[in-house]
Amino acid sequence: MRKLALEDDILLKVEKPARYIGGEIGSVMKDPTRVRTRFAMCFPDVYEIGMSHLGIQILYAMLNSREDIWCERVYSPWTDLDAVMRERHIPLFALESQDPVRRFDFLGITIQYEMCYTNILQILDLSGIPLHAEERSWDDPIVIGGGPCTYNPEPLAPFFDLFYIGEGETQMLRLIDIYQECRAQGVSREEFLLRASSVPGLYVPSLYKTTYHEDGTIASFRPVVPGVPERVRKEIETDLDHTWYPEHPIVPFIKVTQDRVVLEIQRGCIRGCRFCQAGMIYRPVRERSLSFNEDMARQMLDSTGQEEISLSSLSSSDYSNLSPLLENLIEECDRRHVNISLPSLRIDSFSLDVMKRVQDVRKSSLTFAPEAGTQRMRDVINKGLTEEDILHGASEAFRGGWNRVKLYFMIGLPGETKEDVQGIAELSEKVCETYYDAVPRENRHGKIQLTASSSFFVPKPFTPFQWAKMLPEQEYLRRARFLKDTFRAQKCGRSMHYQYHEADVTVLEGVLARGDRRTAAVVESAYRKGCLFDSWSDCFDRERWQAAFEENGVDPEFYTLRDRSEDEIFPWDFIDIGVTRKFLRREWNRAMQGVVTPNCRQACSGCGAAVFGCGICRTHGEKGGQAG
Repeated sequence: MRKLALEDDILLKVEKPARYIGGEIGSVMKDPTRVRTRFAMCFPDVYEIGMSHLGIQILYAMLNSREDIWCERVYSPWTDLDAVMRERHIPLFALESQDPVRRFDFLGITIQYEMCYTNILQILDLSGIPLHAEERSWDDPIVIGGGPCTYNPEPLAPFFDLFYIGEGETQMLRLIDIYQECRAQGVSREEFLLRASSVPGLYVPSLYKTTYHEDGTIASFRPVVPGVPERVRKEIETDLDHTWYPEHPIVPFIKVTQDRVVLEIQRGCIRGCRFCQAGMIYRPVRERSLSFNEDMARQMLDSTGQEEISLSSLSSSDYSNLSPLLENLIEECDRRHVNISLPSLRIDSFSLDVMKRVQDVRKSSLTFAPEAGTQRMRDVINKGLTEEDILHGASEAFRGGWNRVKLYFMIGLPGETKEDVQGIAELSEKVCETYYDAVPRENRHGKIQLTASSSFFVPKPFTPFQWAKMLPEQEYLRRARFLKDTFRAQKCGRSMHYQYHEADVTVLEGVLARGDRRTAAVVESAYRKGCLFDSWSDCFDRERWQAAFEENGVDPEFYTLRDRSEDEIFPWDFIDIGVTRKFLRREWNRAMQGVVTPNCRQACSGCGAAVFGCGICRTHGEKGGQAG
């Protein structure tokens, strides 16, 4: 019987002790003396959020499929346990074996959100691993980062030995093979990293150097060792039917954010919203076959006993086999008394018949994301939704028995005017009025309940808006307060609730999203001042972050409020995602003109993703690979 890393007196004192004990159904146990490589897979947030991440479950299944590899899980200890571990000098441990992370060969960290950066340093610090890669030896694990934030890894470059750019199924096992060869040959850690740099998708930050102009912009970014690639191309899995998937997902002991079976039906998105990083970096769209999805759904429900299954993708409505898949799942789930969740539906392709059949009689709220309140602004961001689409979809939903709606918007988009902000409240009012127009009084289930939420716009790398300025924090707040007052003045004001995101967190996210290596010192200073769980509003401490910027002589406004020239070198320009800079700039210009670009099924826009020779680019257009 394995011994827990935490004594009973600690587990009884901390919140949700089940976060730290492991042993869940579906978790993998191996004999550490019979494996060659131990891999600690980390999500730098609490267990409930990390356990909801499908990517880790996929890599966990893949790595553990090899007898010579044991992959275990690590999550950020919540603040209560963090304090105890520091006080009692308890090293951070993996859930399965309860062994200290520092004993492992690899520490893989998925980086999903900029506001988790201080948590990454917490993971390293509690593990006893030097924060800076240059200070590590073979006594420390190889620290490798993956996930969407690695598409600009520079704010974290000093802390990582490696970054994996793209989808982990393609090269991760090859990397481990190289590691095993290097350890068997007794070569240096530096030699291993040099060999790893030749693997497609792998970026070794210590092998590159940045120089700067006097104005602070980047002058050059290049390798410092001959033979190291100038650019790193992302890795993608071209055939999603013949790759790894967790047939036996881990079933948590406690309720987690995604407490259900997750079926990833496709990757990528055809839509091309100009603010959306995921829509660009995950191109081209690749679908899993109908038979794969049907078989995998049955296997996961069999192995977990979960009472809900969710179809996962960036835009579920655009999956070409959605209708027959749902027909099969509805029959299967009815038999099992399992609920079906359909996130990422577009209001213009809303299917009332489908929703009636997959939603139970509670008629839980429907969620749609118009993103902008006026047609002009929706054209700027290339949302591809008209007001008629939105109101027609809402009308059909209300006739089907729903009376609770959530609408998501953004404030501060490029070129936004006062009328665009006001349009958010006015559109929400029209949705409310549609309820009373569409549903006779005798058929209504109470009043309409509408919740409108707005985030503040953050420009992200590899989007057409990567050139855009942000707004000052006070301007974000001024627009949000104006919008709140506008909501109150609407006729349906009592039926509508409006809420907005924290502006100070947004500004910091904007700095880190487009930051360079100089911002790494700010992250480290903030961590040493006590910043942790920055994405949690009750933990975020703006004063400590401000002090960290001042301490390092870094002006956050350089990264948020400044105009960027068309040819400025960005910190992420060494990464090749297939989608070309020329295409992104063309989309920026079209945005400024309010011109809509058709989606990938309507016409190929020549974005460059056809270079991968797979998915929708192979079936709906071939000219994309020729774009400059």
